[in-house]
Amino acid sequence: MAGQPAGHKAIIEAARQEFSEQGYGSTSIRDIAQRAGVSLSALYYYYKGKQDLLVAILDEGLDAYFSACEQALDGAGDDPAERLEALVEATVRFRIEHPVKSSIVLTEGRSLEAEHLARYRKNEERGSQQFREVVEQGVSQGVFLTPYPDDARRAVIAMCNAIAQWYRPDGPVGVDELVDRYIALALVVVEYRPRTPRRPSAGRD
Repeated sequence: MAGQPAGHKAIIEAARQEFSEQGYGSTSIRDIAQRAGVSLSALYYYYKGKQDLLVAILDEGLDAYFSACEQALDGAGDDPAERLEALVEATVRFRIEHPVKSSIVLTEGRSLEAEHLARYRKNEERGSQQFREVVEQGVSQGVFLTPYPDDARRAVIAMCNAIAQWYRPDGPVGVDELVDRYIALALVVVEYRPRTPRRPSAGRD
């Protein structure tokens, strides 16, 4: 969003908050304009309507998530367990740090019109594919022993995504501890059996 006019940023943020709190169907353009502190004509200068706003918000959220995952994978080695850990950590941290973005991406894709839905589904598949490649790599190398790799992949993705719905910063579990728990759970789900002892992780103290 760097370089965008202040009014444009305010509209996007207002729409994101309204969609998150009220749902896409219950939010009106007038609600968004009022929250953003702009006139309806100013809003329509940037966007034709709610659908264009939703598309922009979903695109932004997905781009930010994929960037986080790619950065995490770039820092991981070739070992499939390390790569799964990287994806789980990136997903958990993103869901915690960006709960509103995550909530909209995870719940409001259903509100897209047909002309936008196909591209959104393709982006959703991109998210699944990055986990699929890592799980299949581990299975092919004999270090992930799950007989159900597709189900294992779906379970890991689902449990990480659900964090956006329930996590509270003032809760009893800190971010780093939650990351460690979910990495451990993911490795259990794929039935990870290392051939050699794992070297200690250097990622967190």
